[in-house]
Amino acid sequence: MDEINGFSRPHSGAECNSKLGAIGDALYVIGGKWRLRIIVALTEGGSRFNELQRMLPGISPRVLSNELKELEINGFLTRNVFTDTPVVVEYKLTPYSRTLNSVMGALVEWGEMHRIKIREDDMQTTKPIAQEAIL
Repeated sequence: MDEINGFSRPHSGAECNSKLGAIGDALYVIGGKWRLRIIVALTEGGSRFNELQRMLPGISPRVLSNELKELEINGFLTRNVFTDTPVVVEYKLTPYSRTLNSVMGALVEWGEMHRIKIREDDMQTTKPIAQEAIL
C-alpha cells in the first residue's frame, strides 16, 4: 500500500470498499449521540436503568432503552435481571467493551486537536475592531 498524508491507500477498489465497510460497521455500532456516553457511564461498574438516566441528562427513557439493547446485541454490555421485589435490572460492561479503549483514546485526541483548530480558524477569520473605530 502507498501512504498518503499518513493514510494507507488500498491498491484496489475491492480493498478500499472492504476498509470503508469496516469503518461503516464501526460507526454504526458506536456512532450516535449516546452510545459512547453510555459506555463511559458504565466504566465505574454496573448501573441500573434509572442511574444511567441520571448520569446522562437529556436522554429519554425510550432512547436509553434502545441504545442499551443495541449495545447488548453487539456484545458491549450485559443485562442482569435480579428477581427481587421489585425486579432490578443492572447493566455492566463486558470484557469486549475494553477493545474500544484505544479507539476512544484516539477519538479524544483527535477531538481535542480539532476543537483547537476550529478555534484558531475562527480567530483568524474574525477581524479585531480597529482602535480608531472605537474612539
